[in-house]
Amino acid sequence: QVQLVESGGGLVQPGGSLRLSCAASGRTFRTYDMGWFRRAPGKDREFVAAVSTSGGRTVYADSVKGRFTISRDNAKNTVYLQMNSLKPEDTADYYCAADPSGSPYLSIRRTYNYWGQGTQVTVSS
Repeated sequence: QVQLVESGGGLVQPGGSLRLSCAASGRTFRTYDMGWFRRAPGKDREFVAAVSTSGGRTVYADSVKGRFTISRDNAKNTVYLQMNSLKPEDTADYYCAADPSGSPYLSIRRTYNYWGQGTQVTVSS
């Protein structure tokens, strides 16, 4: 079992940056692939980015490629999402998720067993 707590959301102007953090409990964080998903108002939850256990493999949605960077610090049990060049369409609740199974399908929502409560990101002038 792992508990996930996101932080770092807020209001930012278009073109601005935010860094989200997701802190995980437990001593097995380094064995979980980690992902970020988001849900915009009136839309389904969608994949944003994922990182493998070692950080050696990353996957991004096309909509954020080149603007967002996912990383992790296994010593701190934390995964990050650096978001640059933010757009109004990035407005959403952002959720981190953990996958203990080692699945190669990191962009698939049902891969993940554990979810945080989310942090809100609003991009608006």
